[in-house]
Amino acid sequence: MTEDKTKVNEQLENEMPDSTAHEEESADNKKETKKEKAHRKTKAEEHLEKAESEILELKDRHIRLQAEFDNYRKRTLKERMELLKNAGEGLLVNILPVIDDFDRALQTMDSVEGDSPVRDGVKLIYNKFQDFLKQNGVKEIEAKEQVFDTDLHEAVTTIPAPTEELKGKIVDVIQKGYYLNDKVIRFAKVVIGE
Repeated sequence: MTEDKTKVNEQLENEMPDSTAHEEESADNKKETKKEKAHRKTKAEEHLEKAESEILELKDRHIRLQAEFDNYRKRTLKERMELLKNAGEGLLVNILPVIDDFDRALQTMDSVEGDSPVRDGVKLIYNKFQDFLKQNGVKEIEAKEQVFDTDLHEAVTTIPAPTEELKGKIVDVIQKGYYLNDKVIRFAKVVIGE
């Protein structure tokens, strides 16, 4: 029996260091898990920072896209308004020579003495044309005895000024100019005094 006791004691002694080794290993594992936890926290923080930066980038992109769309909408509205405002420009420009012919006809008829039903008819038609043009936003450019302006007038020729006051001013209008809603659709052809 003594032999058995010694064997058991030896086994216990052998087991004891194993248990202390086991305790040391578990302490190391605890330290590693703390390191792992700290490492996991930094990974989570990195992931959170990355997500926050992506959110900020998406917000910025969204705001820019909204601003771009708003600018597009305003630009198309402005273009549409401009198009509607000047939609009949081609037609109105083509009517202007008819108005010029009416002006010449009235000047010729004024030289004829006496009342004439033809003159009254021409004046009536001329007045209707003038009303039509006004309703569509066409206005005549005032030119006679005005200062020459290259934005409104086209100089055909120059002549000596009849008076000192007319130097550099418009002496005669060869062809009337017209605006369409503050846009020049035909420049006035003029003669300038020098």
